[in-house]
Amino acid sequence: MKFSSQEEYGLRCLLRIGKSKSPNGLTIPEISQMEGLSTANVGKILRALRLGGFIESSRGQTGGYKLSRLPEEIIIGEVLAVLGGRLFEEDFCNDHSGTEMICTHTIDCSLRSLWRTIQSLIDSVLGKMTLKDLLGNEEHVTFLATNFAGEANTPFTTN
Repeated sequence: MKFSSQEEYGLRCLLRIGKSKSPNGLTIPEISQMEGLSTANVGKILRALRLGGFIESSRGQTGGYKLSRLPEEIIIGEVLAVLGGRLFEEDFCNDHSGTEMICTHTIDCSLRSLWRTIQSLIDSVLGKMTLKDLLGNEEHVTFLATNFAGEANTPFTTN
């Protein structure tokens, strides 16, 4: 399992915009230079973030990209859903049934329960983490993420 470059770069661009003190926001070339990304890639990512409702843009000489809402109102799980989606979707098993129409493990699948549990833990952290949280330092984010994961109410059982 991996997060995509779009998700990584999208969060980096969103953080860059969130940290900006410019009243006009940041332009694509500015974000591109600060993040070491191509302008085409930044443009594509910012379009997705704008369509997702996380940022807004203004045109013209003083135009740029700004957050469309307060950092504490931007949930990281929602941002990642717009940028790429979840690691495990319920239709995963249907899409990976091998050469059969239905997976041979459909009735009792220990792998499915593993993926569901991992996705649940990820959702519990990302559903509580906000852009404001990510604007803190690494130690602060580690502390928050660890606490959010510890709060997860996912039952673990063994047979």
